[in-house]
Amino acid sequence: MENKEKMKIENINLYYGEFQALKNINMNINENEITAFIGPSGCGKSTLLKSLNRMNDLVEGVKIDGKILLDDVDIYKDMDATVLRKRVGMVFQKPNPFPMSIYDNVAYGPRTHGIKQKSRLDEIVEQSLRSAAMWDEVKDRLKKSALGMSGGQQQRLCIARAFSVNPEVILLDEPTSALDPISTMKIEDLLVEIKDNYTIIIVTHNMQQATRVSDKTAFFLHGEVVEFNETEKLFSLPKNKKTEDYITGRFG
Repeated sequence: MENKEKMKIENINLYYGEFQALKNINMNINENEITAFIGPSGCGKSTLLKSLNRMNDLVEGVKIDGKILLDDVDIYKDMDATVLRKRVGMVFQKPNPFPMSIYDNVAYGPRTHGIKQKSRLDEIVEQSLRSAAMWDEVKDRLKKSALGMSGGQQQRLCIARAFSVNPEVILLDEPTSALDPISTMKIEDLLVEIKDNYTIIIVTHNMQQATRVSDKTAFFLHGEVVEFNETEKLFSLPKNKKTEDYITGRFG
């Protein structure tokens, strides 16, 4: 049974000044699936990812045409960016914990959204850290600075922080590229575990990672989606010669 559509990308073109970074992108992202974006550096995958929660709004000279819908609502025309970013969370390439305690990192989002009650915050912090599979590691040092943690722990903390405002979609921009293999494996296991509750989109330059975690994969090249299919099919029977060349390592 096909999961229902969570996000729909229709005819998206994106320009940085004169440069066209995305060319006529069309794609449906299903709920409770992991969708991977792969392709060489500079091919538009992170640019598209950042458009899904309007992070590109913060970049000067960006122009977008086309539509991005979240549950059939146009996120550029009919949705406030703050509301959108609560529903669509983002985890970046380099772990970026705030220079505050582990507890305050996770409680930061809920507090911004008006939750002040300590018992409720305690609950959210515990739940978010459990979702990121790290409660047992950190429960005795919640008051310690997040900057004292290892890179892998910091990245899982950033994932917990994304969970804390109860998003529906989680965007991850090469979340493991700065991490060691063990931390990477923990994050991959975590993503597979939580996809029943979230819609997950991950940009990765690691094709093995895409095959390990994702249900669907989109292959990007020069700002276009060359091929988008179930991950297994895309890697075993690519329809496009360019996809085949990329996954067999002939270029990229």
